[in-house]
This record gives sequence, structure tokens and C-alpha cells, in this order.
Amino acid sequence: MSEKTVLVISAHSADFVWRCGGAIALHQEQGFDVTVVCLSYGERGESAKLWKDEGASLEGVKAARRKEAENAAKALGAHEIEFFDLGDYPLEMDRQGKDRLVDVIRRVQPAFMLSHSLDDPYNTDHPYATRMALECRMIAQAWGHKPGEKVLGAPQLYLFEPHQTEQCGWKPDTILDITEVWDKKRAAIECMEGQQHLWDYYTNVAENRANQFRRNSGGQAGGRAARYAEAFQSIFPRTVDQL
Repeated sequence: MSEKTVLVISAHSADFVWRCGGAIALHQEQGFDVTVVCLSYGERGESAKLWKDEGASLEGVKAARRKEAENAAKALGAHEIEFFDLGDYPLEMDRQGKDRLVDVIRRVQPAFMLSHSLDDPYNTDHPYATRMALECRMIAQAWGHKPGEKVLGAPQLYLFEPHQTEQCGWKPDTILDITEVWDKKRAAIECMEGQQHLWDYYTNVAENRANQFRRNSGGQAGGRAARYAEAFQSIFPRTVDQL
């Protein structure tokens, strides 16, 4: 594993693709190893197209979702993808599940983490995943949890963009230019055959965020010509030597 690592905690097996696929591909190209944890497959609540197939079953839908996510992770160049299979609608994590996630966090020792917005009235699985990410980040920092293991430092947690930004109280403070890896993200998006209705939606989101990247990097006075971007909201203060 690279000394530079990133951890993505995704509630369902497609969320990481729409919301931070560009960040995954870009950082992999920059020498980071990106590990993706899917807490569930999203088999019950986010697989309507698959359930419409004749003879659809829970295990069959889960298998299809896993395959889609594995193909997407490969398209992005992700270092590793892990599936917790905790179930969805609702997503719930017991102490054993939390300990498992803490183990992953300590093993990866991420430079930063990515997860969902803190609120989402349309899908409570999403903020639940982030609450678990924050709780397990805290536990991973505790010297008394499994003494003798390497404890976690203080990685930033970036919240990626929810589907309904205004209703989720999400306000981005970081915009990432993903133009050079857009082809990888679009290829990953097209792996998610169970949610084709989102393919063009998230392409439009990336184009809109690129417009904001251009404006905030200099605008008409010489902003960088980004064509696709992703936006994030940071949770913790950043420690800097200059602004």
C-alpha cells in the first residue's frame, strides 16, 4: 500500500461513483491508494430497475450491485473496494460492524476521508453512514481501543455532494478539478446499470461545478479552464502555514 492513502465510506454501492468518482481516479493517478468501503449494496432502496426484472431476488440484486460497483471501482483505478453487506433502508451498524470499520480506518491510515452530507431527508442511510464514519474515526484515534495498534491521526473528512443539495444543508467549500480523469468517471458511471436515470444528472452536476471552479479560480480574469469538477464540504479546521 502507498504511504499516501484515502478512505471513502459509501452508504450504498453506487454512491461513491456519482459523488466522488473523480476524486478517486485523480488521487490514484497522483500516487494515492484509495480504499472504498460500501456499507451496503443498496439492494432494497436503490435498485428499482433491477427489481423490475422477472424473477428478481434479494440475493440476485445484491450480486448485480456488487458486480456493478466492482466494475466501477476498476474503471476508476481504486486500490481496493470492500463490501460490509449491512443491509439498507434502513442502514444499521452494530458494535461488531463499528469495530470492523475502525479496523479498516486504522489499517488504511487515510490522509483524508470522504463520506456523505450530515443531513438528507430523502435518504437517511446517507447521513447515518457519515455519523458512523465520524464515530469510527473517533474510536480509531483512541489509544485505549485495542492497545498496541497504531492509532489514527486527524484526517480531514470531506462530505461529497448529495442529490438534493439545498434540502440537505450542504455547503461546499472545496472544488476539485476532475477534467483530466472525467473519462474514467463517466466509464464508472456507466457501470451502474441499475440507476441509468442518474448518468446524465451527475454529468450535469460535474459541468456546473466546473463553472464554479472557473469562477473561483480567477473567473474572467484568468480562471483555470476546468470542464468537470466535484465539490466537497470539509468538517474539520484545516491547519496551514499560509493562506
